Amino acid sequence: MEQFQIETAQNITINQRTAHLGERMLAYLIDSFIIGAYTILVIWMLVSMEIEFSDFWVFYLLLGLPAFLYYVLLETFMDGRTVGKSLMHIRVVKLDGSKPGFTNYFIRWILRIVDVVLTSGGLAVLTILIRGNGQRIGDIAAGTTIISEKRRVHLKDTLLRELPDGYEPKYPQVTIFKDREMQTIKELYDSARRNANHQIIVSLSNKIKEVTQITTESKPIDFVDTVIKDYNFYTQ
Repeated sequence: MEQFQIETAQNITINQRTAHLGERMLAYLIDSFIIGAYTILVIWMLVSMEIEFSDFWVFYLLLGLPAFLYYVLLETFMDGRTVGKSLMHIRVVKLDGSKPGFTNYFIRWILRIVDVVLTSGGLAVLTILIRGNGQRIGDIAAGTTIISEKRRVHLKDTLLRELPDGYEPKYPQVTIFKDREMQTIKELYDSARRNANHQIIVSLSNKIKEVTQITTESKPIDFVDTVIKDYNFYTQ
């Protein structure tokens, strides 16, 4: 599983993990099962209705349209996810950090013919392994990739922050917070960085300044990060 960085318009760097090839294949199998089950259901329903053969294919094409458009429709209306992707906790995103639009999803979908259908997925697998960043041909053309949204619990995900040797705190006022309050601040801050939500970081910064009466010219993202580190310094 590779990592790549996104630099947002607010100069916030976000580390993202590309979805593992195995996760993508399982998601594909789940989605294929759903499409296949729906197709069988449509055929069974049409057969049971005893529709004339000349009209059978017309009804089949109409009722089978959702299965045909499955990927482009679900990814468009489910924020880059299909049922399989949702179950595997993976999602389509753009490489520049912005939300993909219909055009991006459509390009990925139409190029599935080359990536997946004509080559039984072989070309997609080969491209992902060679290209990196989790991109098949459709992703390369659309400027997208698929990331994993699974959380891995590390030391940095707890209240503790690793501090460099000789670290000098700036704001002793942070000791006014309780562990539970600082944990909430850290979780909101880390989540806002991952999702490039600069407004949340600004709100956190303003609230911390209000409670602690700290005055600083530091950028909100740097200020909140320093507050978390300082709290760890004073309470470890």
